[in-house]
Amino acid sequence: MKKQRVIYFSDELSNEFSKAQIKPKKIDKSYIYDYNTNFKKFTHFFWYRVIAFPLAFLYTKIKFGHRIVNQEVLKPYRNTGYFIYGNHTQDIGDAFMPQMIDKSRDKYVIVHSNNVSIPVLGRITPSLGAIPLPDDLDAYKGFTKIIEKRIYEKKAIIIYPEAHIWPYYTKIRPFVDASFQYPIKLGAPVFCFTNTYQKRRFSKKPKIVTYVDGPFFTDKKLSLKEQRADLRNQVFSCMESRAALSQIEWIRYIKKEDSDD
Repeated sequence: MKKQRVIYFSDELSNEFSKAQIKPKKIDKSYIYDYNTNFKKFTHFFWYRVIAFPLAFLYTKIKFGHRIVNQEVLKPYRNTGYFIYGNHTQDIGDAFMPQMIDKSRDKYVIVHSNNVSIPVLGRITPSLGAIPLPDDLDAYKGFTKIIEKRIYEKKAIIIYPEAHIWPYYTKIRPFVDASFQYPIKLGAPVFCFTNTYQKRRFSKKPKIVTYVDGPFFTDKKLSLKEQRADLRNQVFSCMESRAALSQIEWIRYIKKEDSDD
């Protein structure tokens, strides 16, 4: 019988448990978010559709027995771009699983600069849809422009508001409301997906069942600050209720001050 792995944490907002150790490059005004050339459009199609998409399907099915529930809520929004927020509990898996939701639509993921700093692969991840967070105001202008462009192109923007990877975590960590300014500004619908860990018939290792929910909107009569908080709370509450459906705690997380060990 597998001995349960235990991870001790001190801060839900800032602790990171990804195994990857990468020195991030600075995303400043020199970073080009939108090349907008026929060659770059081709490389996006090649890496995203020809290479990554089939690989994502095989990886999620074989490793996790992945299944998606309730994605029909997206059907009325086929002709508009949207934002979709998810819980961050896998390293490779979190790059692949959103691609299985609404398969016909390209996804663009807001990521830490680590994802475009990896040797060799970091040069490919932008073609796969990675949009790195900016490090200064000049880069922020390009960052917001590319998000607007993708929404106008009727694409999907994936956001992991928890920011840090906690492998196999079965709850939802507190997250701030800063990223909810984007759908409010663009008037775009908001959805969420929650990866849960369920019992598997022929393996002790859990399978992942992803629940899709939404859309979530906010009252335009509220101030921007209130709208951000309202959207964040709706998404957080929904994800919490879905996370409660997890059946297996593959890794146990214990807060240091709560530990009796």
